[in-house]
Amino acid sequence: MSSSDKKPDKHTTSTQYSNLRENIPTPSLACHDPSNPGIPGSPKTALSSTLETGASLSQDFAPVKSICAHLNAFHVYASDPSRIVETNHYCAHLTEDVRQCILYDSPNPGARILGIEYMITPKLYETLPQEERRYWHTHVFEVKSGMLIMPKPTGVMPQAVWEKAERTEMEQVVTLYGKIYHLWQVDRGDKLPMGEPQLMTSFTEEGQFKDMEKVLDERDKRFPGADWRAKRESRKDIEVPEMHPDADWTWKKDKQQQQ
Repeated sequence: MSSSDKKPDKHTTSTQYSNLRENIPTPSLACHDPSNPGIPGSPKTALSSTLETGASLSQDFAPVKSICAHLNAFHVYASDPSRIVETNHYCAHLTEDVRQCILYDSPNPGARILGIEYMITPKLYETLPQEERRYWHTHVFEVKSGMLIMPKPTGVMPQAVWEKAERTEMEQVVTLYGKIYHLWQVDRGDKLPMGEPQLMTSFTEEGQFKDMEKVLDERDKRFPGADWRAKRESRKDIEVPEMHPDADWTWKKDKQQQQ
């Protein structure tokens, strides 16, 4: 088998997308973007811009340079699953078993950091105590429904090639467990991060996501080439792993209490 015919390992995409970072707002560029009008405070001064220019030219920003994937999906509050937040994930691989993602409210200049998500493999999840396992969620529905996408940057490569890369990413993420905390509750209109960090989770079935088709249609309009229905169809053959019963506790706790 030639090197070009080798099947990609299920947990080795940290370098696969290293050349596809054009859509990720790195500090050297984002420092000079206009302020988000929804955030309080005075506009940036010329002095601030000058200082930021110097910093972006001289500092390394090594931690964010390792970001290798942009994913878009929807989170819900574990304490109130009726509250839905669209989230852009910018993710890096710490090891083959641990990923970490910075979460933004948009992929645009001036985007606000909503929080963080960690993703781990089943091997590590199995080592956690039961109480801790209940903070984590699965990604099976996100992947299989077509809700989770890897937005394609404009002009990077043909759509078919990008879809193949996205497919590889989905085959990995479907096996992972995620733990999310949001710090900024933008969905309720907070101008600044307020209160305690909020544990978030994701959906496990379509009936939990109110107006799912409408919401995903509107999302797809903002990302060229995105089509959640087509992705749902093309992902039907992605193998569904056996997930631990302690995950997705938000959706299970009420049933457990009733028993």
